[in-house]
Amino acid sequence: MTTNAPVAGFLLLLGLGFFFGMAFEEFNAQSRQVRPGGVRSFPLLALSGALLYRLDTVHLLPVTAGLLVLGVWLSLYYWRHIAETDPEGQPNVGLMTAICNVLAYLLGPIAFTEPPWVAIGVTVVAVLLLTAREKLHGFARRLEVGEIATAGKFLILTGLVLPFLPDQPVTTLTSITPHQIWIAVVAVSTVSYASYLLQRYVAPRESGLWTAVLGGLYSSTATTVVLARRAHAVPSFVPQAQTGIIIATAIMYLRILIVVALFDQPLALSLAPALVALAVGGLSLAGLRYRSSHATRDVSPGEDVPGNPLELNAAFVFAGLFVLVSLAVGWARIHFGAAGLYVLAAIVGFTDIDPFVLSIATGAAASPSSSAAVAAILIASSSNNVLKAAYTTGFAGFRTALPAAAALAALAVGGVAAAWWVAGW
Repeated sequence: MTTNAPVAGFLLLLGLGFFFGMAFEEFNAQSRQVRPGGVRSFPLLALSGALLYRLDTVHLLPVTAGLLVLGVWLSLYYWRHIAETDPEGQPNVGLMTAICNVLAYLLGPIAFTEPPWVAIGVTVVAVLLLTAREKLHGFARRLEVGEIATAGKFLILTGLVLPFLPDQPVTTLTSITPHQIWIAVVAVSTVSYASYLLQRYVAPRESGLWTAVLGGLYSSTATTVVLARRAHAVPSFVPQAQTGIIIATAIMYLRILIVVALFDQPLALSLAPALVALAVGGLSLAGLRYRSSHATRDVSPGEDVPGNPLELNAAFVFAGLFVLVSLAVGWARIHFGAAGLYVLAAIVGFTDIDPFVLSIATGAAASPSSSAAVAAILIASSSNNVLKAAYTTGFAGFRTALPAAAALAALAVGGVAAAWWVAGW
């Protein structure tokens, strides 16, 4: 250890202890509570932990003894106050006080043994968890038990099943492996689930446009159906629905780019100019529609929220579709070349384009050239826009759907034009 390292660790320790103590004291002051610890105690606890650690860095007896003394003192404090209740009849003490005091003490050894980012990260996370109590408790109360169970099952399948899946092809019909299949499921489901949680629990319920933005990351097709139905049921929501449908499709292009980049960065770079241009064009059309409608406020899109994308049945169905589409891509590419791939892209665009996009990005059987892959993905997204235009017209009615359907058709034409240019037809 260099001469400057202990000095840097000492200064870092003082700063983190002071920051942690200030946040702890301010939080309790707002709650009108008196708790052991604060802007003076936490720096001293951190210094005590650091000095006791430095006395014996091998057996750690002094720092362990100090931790035991702190634990005994906190136990006596809790034994004295455990029966107290606040004016609302709730327990007046919790584990956060004990955890924060112990963590402040352990900052000393951490600052002298670990890289600086560890001590800084631990302190920042502790402060954020401490000060966000009400928001976190509110989120936990709104979160449905079924979604927690679904997320738990998904984590089990990801952390326990994924490592045991073979990473070699199990059939000569395709080069993709079970490991790649499940990674694709995890990647798409994670992007969708993050958007779903934000849409359901974080985004303002009165904002239809936020629903469209997050829905585009989740599923632009599902969002289009939800907004079109809402527009048909609530006439005052029509301007928001028309704008939101266009926004969801614009965001879809960015979603495709994200998914492709997770598996094939060179392909993502080749796709980026066309997809970003289409996304910008879609957002511009949405902006024009929003201004022309003279909308001055957002209207609630209602309680129609797409289903949980981490439902296991949906994950298994997606995996099956991914395998089937990958086989179809390989077969079309081998027997009909790029032309067969383009026809298949136009067909699958009328269903779920994610399996098709992933089959290209993960290098399914007989992977096409870069230009053919880019053109195929653009064609699939364009045919998907035609499907969404049909959904919009069917659910909202021709006159109501006309502005949004026309914008989707324009984006579809733009996608085909970009594919034409890339493929060099």
